[in-house]
Amino acid sequence: MQRHRIDPRPDWQRIVEEQGLVYPLTRYPDDSLRPYWDESAYYSFSLAEVEAMEDTVEELHELCLEAAEHIVANNRLRELGITDPGLAALVRRSWWERDRQPSLYGRFDLRYDGTGPAKLLEYNADTPTSLLEAAGPQWFWMEDRFPGADQWNSIHERLVEAWRRQAHLLAPGPVHFAHSRDDVLGEDQLTTAYLLETAQQAGLATVPIAIEDVGWDSLSRRFVDEQLRFMRTVFKLYPWEWLASDAFGGHVVDTADLGGGAGGTCWIEPPWKMLLSNKALLAILWELNPGHPNLLPARLDGPGDMTRHVAKPLLGREGAGVLITDGTGAAPRPDEGERYCWQEFAPLPDFDGNRTVLGAWVVDGQAAGLGIRESAGLVTDEYARFVPHVILDRTDSAG
Repeated sequence: MQRHRIDPRPDWQRIVEEQGLVYPLTRYPDDSLRPYWDESAYYSFSLAEVEAMEDTVEELHELCLEAAEHIVANNRLRELGITDPGLAALVRRSWWERDRQPSLYGRFDLRYDGTGPAKLLEYNADTPTSLLEAAGPQWFWMEDRFPGADQWNSIHERLVEAWRRQAHLLAPGPVHFAHSRDDVLGEDQLTTAYLLETAQQAGLATVPIAIEDVGWDSLSRRFVDEQLRFMRTVFKLYPWEWLASDAFGGHVVDTADLGGGAGGTCWIEPPWKMLLSNKALLAILWELNPGHPNLLPARLDGPGDMTRHVAKPLLGREGAGVLITDGTGAAPRPDEGERYCWQEFAPLPDFDGNRTVLGAWVVDGQAAGLGIRESAGLVTDEYARFVPHVILDRTDSAG
């Protein structure tokens, strides 16, 4: 694994916008615009590195499924903050019936610097973003810059095939694709639109909708769209914990279709993904697999004897609320009322002042590709940059 500098392609912004990445720039708090898509650099990997990471990702996915089974079998949902009896019952039933429910994708965030085993930082299994840029624009960048080279990237093909393979699990009617209008950065809207496109390529009928426009028909006791059509299957880029706690959250829980065409709404991702998208999973993984080379020590009852640790809110996103104790100063105080997972601090590798995290994609249960984000600080947040990669088993680089 190496980081290289390279001249951006002429007119790069127009190119990636035409490929669907309509927010290639990020607005910072000082109102300045800086590249989110950053092709002034790229990362190279050997084929052996990528093959090893593929194996790691698929093993981690299996470990996560085993941990989910353990959570349900041992009634540990309260440790994840799932305390509402109705929601807990839905998650358990969803897990038991998981083979009858469509489940599309997820993203493992990994620490890897090319010298040791990749370490799991977290699993974004419910509403991961940065998908389109990994699937499309970075592939086209590679074809422009490294004709004939390769990339860890079968994301698009696997997504289309996943829709085809799981089409028989979908309820009758079109698939609605929902995101929130409160998405000020545009990531959720872009990701939802891209996934809608992959479903269309698989031959499915689709309908876009804002989550705020989803209605409830009290007579039929069904969710409806703006045209009063029943919403039988919904892909939602909207976290389950928000969906279940909104004004109509009780209806979501009561009418969730977990397979068999019961007449309610089939949600993608399904409720059982709440078991994997929660940071408590990290502690349970370590408890079940202590010393595993791809895991970091983690616990739910405080940092214990870890002098360097990261406190992660169980349901935090985009690095929000993460507290780092690196052993050099006073430890930050956790917020009262917030539930955390404490994980051993493993600083992101520093490549010329760029802190790098690898986002390894899983589609339909299989490793599918890689997206890389860089940040200036220790936490990868909404101001991170996306940097493309290529597989090179040679020493030359593009100019």
